[in-house]
Amino acid sequence: MSGALYTREILRLAVSIPHQQRLDNPDGTAELRSRTCGSKVAADVMVTDSGSLKDLGFEISACALGQASAAILGAQAIGKTASDIGAVRANLAAFLKGSSESPGEWLHMDKLMAAQNHKGRHAAILLPYDAVIAAFADAAAKQEVA
Repeated sequence: MSGALYTREILRLAVSIPHQQRLDNPDGTAELRSRTCGSKVAADVMVTDSGSLKDLGFEISACALGQASAAILGAQAIGKTASDIGAVRANLAAFLKGSSESPGEWLHMDKLMAAQNHKGRHAAILLPYDAVIAAFADAAAKQEVA
């Protein structure tokens, strides 16, 4: 079972996470932990005036699937808005639940297809997206106060 799940492509992605360093003065930050699997992701964001992602920092403690998911997100996230990332996350979640045929259009997203039947890994796969979206929300909340 785990041989088919942790493919060579997943392991390659897991060791190639971009932005794997916390930011010094982020506009927003979030640290989330999955109750299901214990994975933990911290995300820091810098946001442009128009609301798109200018810079991203990650700290990740997750299985190879969670790390691979973070690598996919990290490679595509710069220039995207919270809404953009939320839409990708929603599509990925729908795929994992079986209500969508594709995990998404982003490069390497197809590598996550083997995880669809492994519900115990879904939380780890979605956690990087949730952390970045929460960091965007934190940045927006700080902007409202300022």
